[in-house]
Amino acid sequence: MTSVDEGRAWLLLCPGLSSRADAAGRNPGPVTSSLIAAFEAELGHRAVVVHGSRLVLGVEGGRLTLTDTAGRGVPAPAVAYARLSTTRVSADREITLLRHLAAMGTRLLNPAEAVLAAVNKFWHLQQLAAAGIPVPDTRTHTDAPLEHLLDAGVPEPCVVKAVRGRRGRRVFLAADDASLRSVAGSLDDRHPYLLQRYVAHSHGRDLRVVVVDGRAVAAAVRTAGDDRLVSNLAQGGTHAVCTGRHPAAEALAVAAADAVGLGVAGVDLLFEADGSFTVCEVNCNPTWRPDMPGVAEAVAAACRDRLTEPR
Repeated sequence: MTSVDEGRAWLLLCPGLSSRADAAGRNPGPVTSSLIAAFEAELGHRAVVVHGSRLVLGVEGGRLTLTDTAGRGVPAPAVAYARLSTTRVSADREITLLRHLAAMGTRLLNPAEAVLAAVNKFWHLQQLAAAGIPVPDTRTHTDAPLEHLLDAGVPEPCVVKAVRGRRGRRVFLAADDASLRSVAGSLDDRHPYLLQRYVAHSHGRDLRVVVVDGRAVAAAVRTAGDDRLVSNLAQGGTHAVCTGRHPAAEALAVAAADAVGLGVAGVDLLFEADGSFTVCEVNCNPTWRPDMPGVAEAVAAACRDRLTEPR
């Protein structure tokens, strides 16, 4: 790829991805590798990989500035797609960088506000519900202890999940109020929890749809490897590619990504007993497997389109 000061389309990699090696530019994982290859093929000399840890943001003389860590000026790109660690996204770090680029005129596939909504599981439920998109009945809390939320009444059984979480971690099924009360005091309370209607028909399986620029480019049914509730591949689940097999679900995923404001999203849907679907989560940093071709190419094409279309 070309140098940073010539590139007009950035693949922006922020610290805290799947490994420190990724963030430092060494041994990128398969998703990052596929994106690099797609950017090179689609955009050629207009594309560059940039590591967020090597950028310095500034305000000088009343103007926004951008340099590298050697002090060299860096022109803001025309368009950028940022890969972020959703569990580590910080308003003071990654979001500040995205806001800075946007203020300098960069068109972001995933704007800062949409990323913030995606990493907070209740924020994007708020936006989905306001847009009329079906989501599970959910309760959460702010300053009140979790025990007080239980006093207000919760679905039985209910799915309990941290408002910030990733790869199916910090998610479990509580059979009833009593069982939830027995563990409430042991839960990590750095973030609030969601108490959500249990969709029994979807136990141990969901439908992941990857959406890019208003189009469902890949879909797969994920299934837990045992009797677990979550089907995430990181928790031992398996997946079966089914792109085009559930058109109504794919259309719902596209609507969900649009409601949150994401150009690139991984939308997880639950199977309802009546054959319909409910949106469980919308992710701003989706991953995909080699048997789901076309995703990286679609992301690169979305950047190309923003380079050529009028603002």
